[in-house]
Amino acid sequence: MNELGNLPTEARNPASERIDEVSTLEMLRMMHAADEEAVAAVERELPRIAAAVDAIAARIETGGRLFYLGAGTSGRLGVLDASECPPSYNTPPELVQGIIAGGDAALRRSIEQAEDNPSLGARDLEEHDFGAGDVLVGIAASGRTPYVLGGLEHARKLGALTIGLTCVPGSEVAAAAEIAIVPATGPEVVTGSTRMKAGTATKLVLNMLSTGALVRLGYVYGNLMVNLQPTNTKLADRAARIIATITGLGYGEAAQLLARSESVKTAVVMNKLGLSRRDAEARLDAAHGRLQEALR
Repeated sequence: MNELGNLPTEARNPASERIDEVSTLEMLRMMHAADEEAVAAVERELPRIAAAVDAIAARIETGGRLFYLGAGTSGRLGVLDASECPPSYNTPPELVQGIIAGGDAALRRSIEQAEDNPSLGARDLEEHDFGAGDVLVGIAASGRTPYVLGGLEHARKLGALTIGLTCVPGSEVAAAAEIAIVPATGPEVVTGSTRMKAGTATKLVLNMLSTGALVRLGYVYGNLMVNLQPTNTKLADRAARIIATITGLGYGEAAQLLARSESVKTAVVMNKLGLSRRDAEARLDAAHGRLQEALR
């Protein structure tokens, strides 16, 4: 394995060597400039991200699931992305899953030693019934985390699709995965603090992977979140506004239609095609939930 001190994510950043001496405004300018570098690093990886999105969508369409596996900040970001999918897109909780070294307790307090055992990565996947039809995104800013490498090895042996997300070119995680996404963010503003630039780049990529795959699968109509679950006041309001936007109904009528249909897509099909709720649901089922197709 690479020595940590030789990794670009562990190197000292000359642009921020005096960060503790400058004004607060100048300090923040340093941080902001570094964030712009993270965005540029992600842009260079867009072709690899696109390949991953299409591969993920293809696996999900045939019954597969998407798993994120990581330790520390990388693991927390994976769990965050996975946990946002059900409320945003009404996905089943098991469709996109985030696994962090050390379990859920590691979300709130550091259990850093958990990342050093490769067998734990494989074990955690087994406990989640990870199979050959699934997708594993192994996340490791350093590209060398044993926990993630163990998970990737296990997934490849099963024949599952493996994607490595790391900020270190030529790393073990990149080499271990079928698709490698490597936003090379370089040295951090605070040396070794990969929750900063590397974390920002990781979050951007995860946003693209989950959102992009769900767009490809018909969870979005235009740029509207038509599959959202109206489980609270804010989401119910958004759902009614989406229905109003697509159908041309007033907000009040849209809200009433939502109450009758309990689904944005069902409401739209009922209105646009003059169908009952039952017939609208059947039409959506025949279109595999794709509103665009159901309306043709």
